[in-house]
Amino acid sequence: MLRRLYDWTLSLAARKSAEVWLAVIAFVESSVFLIPADVLFLPMALARPQRAWRYALVATVFSVLGGIAGYFVGYYAYEQVAKPILALYGKLDTFEHLRTSSGRDAILLMLVTSGLAHLPPIKVVTILSGAAAIDLWLFVISCIVARGARFFALAWLLRRYGEPIRGFIEQRLGLIAGLAAAAIILLYVAVKYAL
Repeated sequence: MLRRLYDWTLSLAARKSAEVWLAVIAFVESSVFLIPADVLFLPMALARPQRAWRYALVATVFSVLGGIAGYFVGYYAYEQVAKPILALYGKLDTFEHLRTSSGRDAILLMLVTSGLAHLPPIKVVTILSGAAAIDLWLFVISCIVARGARFFALAWLLRRYGEPIRGFIEQRLGLIAGLAAAAIILLYVAVKYAL
């Protein structure tokens, strides 16, 4: 089922309405959808490199808006909506552990790492941010920085290197983003314990 969903998402890149679909996928990815917007963003930016920056902006804006929707689900409708969604994805136990054991700084750090590398999945962290009542403006700024960095970095790579970089990105994006997230975590720990 997941493979069919992935293939369907990828097929949207060839449609005239691809930009609208990119906005929809970026929005729902940040709160409920399994497939990342990158699956649609990459082929679109390769097919029309002159629009890569525009696609990055669309993906960032709608990803942040979707994150805000996830935040409100966690804040206002945790029991009624968030719990069933998290249970559906098998993330409820992890979520409950994070919710009870994570402070504001840790949640914001997770928001940045999930925005960059999907570690943990962005939908889990947006709902967690709302359930933990993280300051909304701090949440929005963190989303803009993390998601914007991801999509604009991809746009830059695709514009600069084109099709040859696609295979590299598709195979190693998780590793690269994970290393960037690890560097952010190490910097956070160093600053926190050095001061």
